[in-house]
Amino acid sequence: MPLTLASLVQHSALKLSVRAGEGKLDTPVRWAHVSELADPVPYMEGGELLLITAMTLDAGDPEEMGRYVRRLAAAGVVGIGFAVGVNYDEIPQALVDAARAEDLPLLEVPRRTPFLAISKAVSAALAADQYRAVTAGFEAQRELTRAALSADGPADLLAKLAAHVHGWAALYDTSGSVVAAAPEWAARRAARLTADVERLRERPAPASAVVGGTEDRVELQSLGTGRRARGALAVGTGAPLGTAERYAVHSAVALLTLTTERSRSLHDAESRLGAAVLRMLLDGEPGHARAVAGDLYGGLLDAPFRLVIVESSAPEQISALTDAVESAAARAGEAVLVVPETARLVLLAADGGAAVGACANYAEALEALRGSEAGGAPGAAADDLVVGLSAPAGTAAAATAYKQADQAVAVARRRGRALVEHEDLADGSVLPLLADDAVRAFAEGTLRALREHDATGRGDLVASLQAWLSRHGQWDAAAADLGVHRHTLRYRMRRVEEILGRSLDDPDVRMELWLALKASPPVPAQ
Repeated sequence: MPLTLASLVQHSALKLSVRAGEGKLDTPVRWAHVSELADPVPYMEGGELLLITAMTLDAGDPEEMGRYVRRLAAAGVVGIGFAVGVNYDEIPQALVDAARAEDLPLLEVPRRTPFLAISKAVSAALAADQYRAVTAGFEAQRELTRAALSADGPADLLAKLAAHVHGWAALYDTSGSVVAAAPEWAARRAARLTADVERLRERPAPASAVVGGTEDRVELQSLGTGRRARGALAVGTGAPLGTAERYAVHSAVALLTLTTERSRSLHDAESRLGAAVLRMLLDGEPGHARAVAGDLYGGLLDAPFRLVIVESSAPEQISALTDAVESAAARAGEAVLVVPETARLVLLAADGGAAVGACANYAEALEALRGSEAGGAPGAAADDLVVGLSAPAGTAAAATAYKQADQAVAVARRRGRALVEHEDLADGSVLPLLADDAVRAFAEGTLRALREHDATGRGDLVASLQAWLSRHGQWDAAAADLGVHRHTLRYRMRRVEEILGRSLDDPDVRMELWLALKASPPVPAQ
């Protein structure tokens, strides 16, 4: 319990009596200070018990005492101790009236009680309170350490911390999602602070912030030792933390940081193991892959999975998506194999699971952001992250799934899409695949001679070729489409063969010309 004016009044050796401000004796005392200055306010910090004998004051002047007491109250002085029998035999009524007017506690100090005794009593009480706080802090540290090492780990630690601070506590993962809270109802309160946690995570660790509203006061602490926070701790209380509570919070931050960093080291080891499992799957050795995966990834290989390839020149984009996927998988209790490669990331995740869903949601949000920035300043959407998703597969078809994901990534980049599923490629038209610079260059080169001929006004060979091919070589139908005689169309097709030096009887030539026409912008007929 902190030292209060009531504690000093009840101190049997001091013999203090209360003359004013009886209703404020529970006010904490930070220090006892002796000053005979007419205006000691510039030397006050607030929370002091001011001890005086009125050596330089006209304590009998009501106007002067009114000004004096008002300034002390405004400065945060918690009380006045007036020594009687030194300059005044009793406390002047003017001072008593002024103290009562401001409801400022006024204590009468008897002649036989020196100010030094009061100062010693205050100092001893403050030291005892500090010792109790430190002792409680060490006890909290021991309890929190035992909780961190228990089977429940962070969840048990949060429960102990919430009890120590007489409030609530919550833990956030790298994506800003709540992963544990104590008591259980605190999860809803913590979820409303996601935006504040996101802002905290943008600052280099360690970082802290105080937020709150009408219901509580919340301290946010980042977790991690690197530049990027690995999580965050929220502690909600009804009042600012005391010394013992702050010891407990600092201990919790240290323990959770150690847990987080240890988890990161284990994660790195798991990532190396996952890379070996993936390599065995791609090399056609599912049996060896299962043996190496063991209990860590074994369940993931027993059901249909998806292979996901993520590419970006911005490492922070890949890192953010990784955090989102791993957090979603952890919350759902599902395994996910994450293998970082140069400028890309390979994921093996359960088909229809939370990890695949989080990946799709991230890409969808990114594509929406790109769309909203398209009308802004050039280069506003500077990221180039693309995601390719394979069809559902098993261990025997892992290599095929990898190729599918790789093809989907290539198509996503050509189309300017954030995510493409391989199944979409099989279900859709082949024409969107022609939207490639190399294909357009091929088309331009293939048709250049015909377009140059048409530009001279000597015939509409390109349009005639397109009509003839679209009618599968049927002369009458194609001629009708063009509005010319079939002999005219026959002449034009002979000219096409002469100019290109290729026979239209060859199906490969017809296919190449048709693709070139489809990959080219339409040209008005001459």
